[in-house]
Amino acid sequence: MIDRKAGLQIPARIQPSDRSGPLTIIELLNQQSARFTAAGFESPRLEAELILAHVLQRPRLALYLDSKRVLAEAEIQATVGLIHRRLRHEPLQYLTGVAHFLNQTLSVSESVLIPRPETERLVLRAVHFLEEHSAAQPVSPREVLDLGTGSGCIAIGIAARFPGLKVHAIDISKAALEMAFRNAAANGVANRIEFHSGDFLNAVPAGATFDLIVSNPPYIPTAEIQTLPENVRDFEPHSALDGGWDGLDFYRVLATSAAPRLRKGGRILLEFGDGQAEALIHLFQSNGWVIDSVEKDLSERDRILMAHPQFG
Repeated sequence: MIDRKAGLQIPARIQPSDRSGPLTIIELLNQQSARFTAAGFESPRLEAELILAHVLQRPRLALYLDSKRVLAEAEIQATVGLIHRRLRHEPLQYLTGVAHFLNQTLSVSESVLIPRPETERLVLRAVHFLEEHSAAQPVSPREVLDLGTGSGCIAIGIAARFPGLKVHAIDISKAALEMAFRNAAANGVANRIEFHSGDFLNAVPAGATFDLIVSNPPYIPTAEIQTLPENVRDFEPHSALDGGWDGLDFYRVLATSAAPRLRKGGRILLEFGDGQAEALIHLFQSNGWVIDSVEKDLSERDRILMAHPQFG
């Protein structure tokens, strides 16, 4: 694991070259936007706006409504400190401590992956299945298993859209589970999610079965982690990225061990990486699963696999 603290020291105070005299909101925005432009960021103005809005705890639009306000020294120092970190490609979500996922606002830190749009589609697909499953079997209680919950985005996203079910959320990281619980509480679904600490399927309560197992497990091949963009490679938790030599370690566990955990008519729903669809189809079929679908993400890449046991 790369030492993410090395090289990220922030000056105790802004150097004279950063400014001279008091700064207004618009002056600071212009100055720091120029820094992001020089560093090659795609949306330099937006970067500066989001960071200053976070420091001031105001909407972005308010920055322009009050653009001539002179900033306090502490506000300037806090803003430029975060900008120094962002210029070293630390993810904006970690700087602000917030990520947006579907309609939920989630707290995030370096202990969890930043939720991504591909996983939003996984949640929506899960909800669609649960709606169909409930229509076919309206009396039975519903239970879902979220493996590797991280920030809790999948468990929370499903629970928020499907009030009549219980979700079990598992993660090996206690720091991640603590954050997931806080996020569940903040989004009003903590009473319907049961959190379990442990190693993947080994942490599932004895005898428990589910209508749906859903997961976005680590799927990056070990050797490829060092080739990832630096905002991912240097800051996001490698334990949530590393899927073994070919990226499929966690899928092997599921293909060989998950079937007894599904109720009749249940499904497994998995997010996976670019180019892994063919290998996953072979893996699950060779272990007695029927592939229901392989679905694409917004970039038209194969991204989501749904399957059920052959005799399930």
